Amino acid sequence: MKTMLAALFGIALMAAAVPAFAHVVEVTTAVSLEDVEDQETLTAAIHAAVNDAIEGAVAFKPTLVALTRANVIGERLYVRLLMADAEGEEMLRDLVADGPPPGTDDDGAAAQRTNSREPI
Repeated sequence: MKTMLAALFGIALMAAAVPAFAHVVEVTTAVSLEDVEDQETLTAAIHAAVNDAIEGAVAFKPTLVALTRANVIGERLYVRLLMADAEGEEMLRDLVADGPPPGTDDDGAAAQRTNSREPI
């Protein structure tokens, strides 16, 4: 009888629990480099691309927007952005301690770093 009561209590507790909804999205966008002549123009183009991605790619208000990768291929700059809401931000903070060791890339391989001081 006690076991059945404990099981019913456990089921009721699980049914009443509300899951936390965290939104975490990674978005890739591109910026044309054909008309970029200086740092200010590039910065404005990147800001416009980020704002377009926020408005068009996600259905939530991000509290975190982080640049995770940028690659130049031909005349285009491809930018990868990580976006999260407040709950997603908290979840990401919790995952940082469990992440890959420092100095590794996404796939665990050693990250390639450059010491370039040149602007993008």
